[in-house]
Amino acid sequence: MISEPEMAGEIGAVETPEIVSDLDRSPTSPPGSRSPWLWALGGMVAASAFWAAAVFHFGLGSPRPDARGYHLDHDPCPSVQLASIESAIAPRDSASLTDSGLLKDPALDQVQCFVSLQPETNAKQSKPGWFLYYTVGITVEQHKKADPRAEFEARRRVTDLGVVPEDSVKAVMHLGDKAYLVTRSLGDTELRVVDGGTVLSLSLSAVPHYEGDGTGDQIGDGPDTPDLSSYQPAVINDMRDLMASLKR
Repeated sequence: MISEPEMAGEIGAVETPEIVSDLDRSPTSPPGSRSPWLWALGGMVAASAFWAAAVFHFGLGSPRPDARGYHLDHDPCPSVQLASIESAIAPRDSASLTDSGLLKDPALDQVQCFVSLQPETNAKQSKPGWFLYYTVGITVEQHKKADPRAEFEARRRVTDLGVVPEDSVKAVMHLGDKAYLVTRSLGDTELRVVDGGTVLSLSLSAVPHYEGDGTGDQIGDGPDTPDLSSYQPAVINDMRDLMASLKR
């Protein structure tokens, strides 16, 4: 901060320093010279401008998010363990794994996949009829330049079908930095976790599907979509296993 010129004498003294209208000169500076404090000020301004340009260009003012040991150097979807969900509902359909769509970028690594479960009643049923298909969705995002935690908190009620009420979101303790169980429409449940720069999602949904033989049978009404809230402990357990596997 530039201070006001100090007074040379005591209060009430008759003699005062010479008042110089040219700010580039001081009472003791020869004509045409610049005061030392102005040279220092100029250096500070130049340094500040350089630092601002460096922050803008290189992002020096925004530290990289903490990786917390997570890495996405390979696709985890083919080998992901869903032991609790499969034990509670049904084993996976090994032929159902979708293309993971692994994204590698300097700003973000991401993988997303879907795994279908095959209930025993579906496998044994040979006649036309209704089936319940269960699907597990897995998404992992590793943010490498911007910390995702503030945005994660702001979007905790946002789903692909809109914004759910506040009472549809429940906090889960002792899981990452923040974790929420979100009950979406149609009874679907989704567990979201942010841990440092990594955001993970594990969702469980059930969709009724009719399979017929093309003879024009009256299909009637399908089964009600089941309430999946009873499977939330299984979803939490499998999320813990997923998080641990991504640190190995």
